[in-house]
Amino acid sequence: MGRDSRGEQKRSITLTDVARLAGVSVATASKALNGRRQVRDETRQRVLAAAETLSFTPNPFAQALNMPRSGTVGMLTSDLEGRFALPIMMGAEDAFGSGATSVLLCDARGDAERERKHVEALLARRVDGLIVVGSRTDPRPSLGQRLPVPVVYAYAPSDDDADVSFVPDNIRGGALAVEHLVAGGRRRIALLAGDADYAAARDRVAGVTEALQAAGLELVGGAASFGPWSEAWGRRVTAELLDSDPEVDAVLCGNDQVARGALETLRERGRRVPEDVWVAGFDDWEVLTTSSRPPLTSVDMNLEELGRTAARHLFHAIDGQRHGGIVTLPVRLVVRESTGGAENGAD
Repeated sequence: MGRDSRGEQKRSITLTDVARLAGVSVATASKALNGRRQVRDETRQRVLAAAETLSFTPNPFAQALNMPRSGTVGMLTSDLEGRFALPIMMGAEDAFGSGATSVLLCDARGDAERERKHVEALLARRVDGLIVVGSRTDPRPSLGQRLPVPVVYAYAPSDDDADVSFVPDNIRGGALAVEHLVAGGRRRIALLAGDADYAAARDRVAGVTEALQAAGLELVGGAASFGPWSEAWGRRVTAELLDSDPEVDAVLCGNDQVARGALETLRERGRRVPEDVWVAGFDDWEVLTTSSRPPLTSVDMNLEELGRTAARHLFHAIDGQRHGGIVTLPVRLVVRESTGGAENGAD
């Protein structure tokens, strides 16, 4: 409230005052001021004129409640360390456009109850939709089909086929890596696959195995090695590999951390990379791949593009075009010096 020239407190102008002066209902006045189509042009002009006469300023929160969209999207993740969620969020924000849509990021930390509360809070903020980002490619529980806004799953697929999920093609990623190694003359290829409890590790092994069979080859030792996603395990298992099969000429690793460990052990053992042994990883985490000695070839999951695709689909879903199922998106191989080449991308 303000004060008039006599110092007395003035009553704030309300929507009711505007409606009364324009000779319409409060609901019609609200629709006219918010640009809704249900109001005739002459009625809209009468309401706008009344608002101008009374110097009426709409309450922005009340105005937002009457708008069909809030211009905000919620993003739920359990990966706020950023390895997967941040590139996906960057891609999503690119698709949403600069300033056109705001992304509200919430970290559930892998806790179902925390996730439920985040969903309730985001819905209370009237988000137009939700993107749910997993920290691994294993299926995760669906948020259900009763939410009032569309939901898109990225990286970790929903366990409900009625939901739409976008995931990277880990099987093709494994095949791409092998095709590159074989094209470079590598024949004794070992696979340090990472944690067997992860779908990503198992899918990459499947792609590697299929590509090797197509080339008439098999893995050194007859099978992949499984273990933690860590440099320490990479160092240890590479030492064991060299002891059992010193003629290995390529080491393919389930992620870039394992590959860094492999590079370190090969260097300690006097095996030159790439002259003697080629090494490649997965995930193309640039903080690791570009600072490795030598720079590391790696399969890029194209996470930013995955985020852009998920965001574009969410836009369509907000407009009523909803689909279900798992959509597998392409990955690419980024070739660097650890496999004898300068940096470039191969689809």
